[in-house]
Amino acid sequence: MVGASSLQPRLLSSFVGDRFVQSQRPLHQLFRCNPGNKHVSMQLSRTFSGLTNLLFNRRNLEGLPNSKRKRLRPGKLSPHRPVPGHILRPSYVTSKKPPGIVSGPEVHDEKGIECMRNSGRLAAQVLEYAGTLVKPGIKTDEIDEAVHQMIIDNGAYPSPLGYGGFPKSVCTSVNECICHGIPDSRPLEDGDIINIDVTVYLNGYHGDTSATFFCGDVDDKARKLVEVTKECLDKAISICAPGVEFKKIGKTIHDHADKHRYGVVRMFVGHGVGRVFHADPVILHYRNNDGGHMVLNQTFTIEPMLTIGSINPIMWDDNWTVVTEDGSLSAQFEHTILITENGAEILTQC
Repeated sequence: MVGASSLQPRLLSSFVGDRFVQSQRPLHQLFRCNPGNKHVSMQLSRTFSGLTNLLFNRRNLEGLPNSKRKRLRPGKLSPHRPVPGHILRPSYVTSKKPPGIVSGPEVHDEKGIECMRNSGRLAAQVLEYAGTLVKPGIKTDEIDEAVHQMIIDNGAYPSPLGYGGFPKSVCTSVNECICHGIPDSRPLEDGDIINIDVTVYLNGYHGDTSATFFCGDVDDKARKLVEVTKECLDKAISICAPGVEFKKIGKTIHDHADKHRYGVVRMFVGHGVGRVFHADPVILHYRNNDGGHMVLNQTFTIEPMLTIGSINPIMWDDNWTVVTEDGSLSAQFEHTILITENGAEILTQC
């Protein structure tokens, strides 16, 4: 994510670091921000810009529903939630230094793989529990409170808390919020969709996952968006194996999204994850020509974000919450996966 004041990316699709890996261009050439409207964009190659992108966005905008849904507005934040002193914290919490992407992939030995399975399993259980709380009237801050308590009760640290100053333990992204929504006093309403993004730090390893949930009676267009986004993730995971090029992930997701006339958000990406929150490689969810291939015992996230309308993100003044430019719905799903001899093992599922 790009902060409007500093132009330094704070988050990837889960949180971005202080550089954009796998690109030959300097950071200031990759990202652009208009301080007047907090518009965040990424400088793309000609393949993904110009007339093609314009027509693609217009095509989707024509299909926007005539919804009476109100645009999101910031709510009030509750006080900081403490973490017991005996719980191991990631280095970025204690150092207070701006986190970044660590060079080199997260490749594990047998002990590391078992630790990743444990952190991934806990993240999946927390996410499943958080999903059961989704109902009209519950505040996103109440979801954060429940997630925070479950994580620390299991001896883990909520990875988002204190990451680059993020004030809460989970991201709750409602309706047009693409990602990194801060839990607050807004109650969920009947017909909302909400992405809940959970990351736990357990015994020195991060497990990262998210899903989009239905709140009450959700209309067919929203349901279809959520279903296709989940299909994009499943299809991308199915092609993963040692030696497979990372760019095939983006093509798989983009091809399926195109079939259903949805936009693929390009500003936020997947990433290596393990002993650190964000590492090589950067996983692009759209068609690309980036190099690199998967290796045995490597862990990373895939987390596509699809929209009904514009793929252009706008950042709120909190420098975290990112919403679609036109207010159209967005959905996301995410898993942490392990590359195995037979393909890929999903670490973040119950």
